[in-house]
Amino acid sequence: MFSSVAHLARANPFNAPHLQLVHDVSGPRSPPGPPRRSRHLAAAAVEEYSCEFGSMKYYALCGFGGVLSCGLTHTAVVPLDLVKCRMQVDPQKYKGIFNGFSITLKEDGVRGLAKGWAPTLIGYSMQGLCKFGFYEVFKALYSNILGEENTYLWRTSLYLAASASAEFFADIALAPMEAAKVRIQTQPGYANTLREAVPKMYKEEGLNAFYKGVAPLWMRQIPYTMMKFACFERTVEALYKFVVPKPRSECTKAEQLVVTFVAGYIAGVFCAIVSHPADSVVSVLNKEKGSTASQVLQRLGFRGVWKGLFARIIMIGTLTALQWFIYDSVKVYFRLPRPPPPEMPESLKKKLGLTE
Repeated sequence: MFSSVAHLARANPFNAPHLQLVHDVSGPRSPPGPPRRSRHLAAAAVEEYSCEFGSMKYYALCGFGGVLSCGLTHTAVVPLDLVKCRMQVDPQKYKGIFNGFSITLKEDGVRGLAKGWAPTLIGYSMQGLCKFGFYEVFKALYSNILGEENTYLWRTSLYLAASASAEFFADIALAPMEAAKVRIQTQPGYANTLREAVPKMYKEEGLNAFYKGVAPLWMRQIPYTMMKFACFERTVEALYKFVVPKPRSECTKAEQLVVTFVAGYIAGVFCAIVSHPADSVVSVLNKEKGSTASQVLQRLGFRGVWKGLFARIIMIGTLTALQWFIYDSVKVYFRLPRPPPPEMPESLKKKLGLTE
């Protein structure tokens, strides 16, 4: 299966350097003469990478980038996440973000702010592996199905479909640790560590304790991830087109990473808003025994599901920007192919009469 995926990925429209090289090599041969400059440039572009676009090594390193970007960033904001969760499940006690920090410090001390760090690190590392790794796989597969012209015309839909497909599997990997994290953070006295929480949860509810929140997770994370990837991809495209004063090919790696960070933050703000109601339901559902998502939603009401939004915007905006920055930095460090923003294919330009 994966060998066929790799083969398809190397032929898809996102693999610009490979396509350029194949086009130059397989095109009609010209009479003997000085070598063509474009051919050498294309070959050099391919040789500077550590692996081929769409190869197993490429997908593995993309997955590793996802582990670092999601695992490290989510663990770094555990204190903010803890306060946000408590505001959602007990809004009468935790009336705001600063009030929440104050009460938590008073009751649990500084160490209390780190509650849930272990399930957060493990769970979101697994989620990042699937989210970023499978996104690259599905994007290559779907673009190959659509073809070069339709890939360009329907690229936003492609980003949405690829990210939704990847997140479906990512949430299955995340659900058990997310359930344990919420129990540790929102139920004082239940458990202080992951080793205490897991056996206790299994004894009380069996496997259902770890996966009863997967459907609400899909409700929260799939729209979030669709916005995260589609908004990021289109924002990067817009920044290079309208804001950055020179083409991406002329930007240094550091300048490209700055664009990545800015686009990531913009995407993160929208992600937080789109996914917040479902996030509130997940937090309450994992705290309570025997409740369903519809019951929690009905009890919280419209105003209740938006509690903690400001904290989530700060957390998710920063988080998303850092995740994209780390992910792109991993690609730079390992010299992975990083295709530029998509451009209209020449064949489509001719159909639309944009070229002679």
